[in-house]
Amino acid sequence: MIGITGRRFRLDLIRGADERYGDRCLDSYMSDFATRIAQAGGLPVYLSYDTDATEICQRLSGVVITGGQDVHPAFWGGDPAVVRDIDPRTDPMVHDAARDEYEIALVRAALEQGIPVLGVCRGMQVLNVALGGTLVADLPSGSVSHLSAETAPTDGTADHLVSFEKGSIAARLFGEHAMTNSWHHQAVDRCGTGLVVTGRTSDGVVEAVELPCAPVLGVQWHPEWMKSEDPAMTWMVQAAAKKRRSLP
Repeated sequence: MIGITGRRFRLDLIRGADERYGDRCLDSYMSDFATRIAQAGGLPVYLSYDTDATEICQRLSGVVITGGQDVHPAFWGGDPAVVRDIDPRTDPMVHDAARDEYEIALVRAALEQGIPVLGVCRGMQVLNVALGGTLVADLPSGSVSHLSAETAPTDGTADHLVSFEKGSIAARLFGEHAMTNSWHHQAVDRCGTGLVVTGRTSDGVVEAVELPCAPVLGVQWHPEWMKSEDPAMTWMVQAAAKKRRSLP
């Protein structure tokens, strides 16, 4: 069983929703994650914020921290002035501190119990923050387009080529280089305790991180939205199966 995180917002954000229930909240999940995990042989499980992180990790074989809003700067020492005073339940694109708190706890519980972790886009940044790292609040424009205008699914453009460190999990999965999609304006800055950078684009932006000697991988792109098969999802299922086989 591989846990997948999601987001929470009010029902009145859905076009055509019955206004009588507009102030009620909905938990939502990108189904592409579940589809690809199932195709790789795993059993996808959606995780609510209300799930106790430590207890659920005792039942799971792996955890995927998915993409979404910016991590609130309060969790990584960023400038609080950039936070807009909007309820995240009514605008799902701003910060959601409840989600941040839950996913950070989930990462820490998974690492403590030694189950595999895959962080995707925001999820890679959550992984870094959970280990005490910091983020780039807003990437400047440059030679590589990180906030692409392309529509998912896509394998990205030739300028978004990620180079991987020899001997890393990423290099084993993707080879020396890989062209990927990209939809982010923040990035890993200072790595958290033990975390190492294993992939970058030509402008130096961090695109992959790992925890040496542990089944932990963060990717800044969206493997669930790559048009071609992305081995990161298969890696997660295989790492989870290996962890399960090692249990007494």
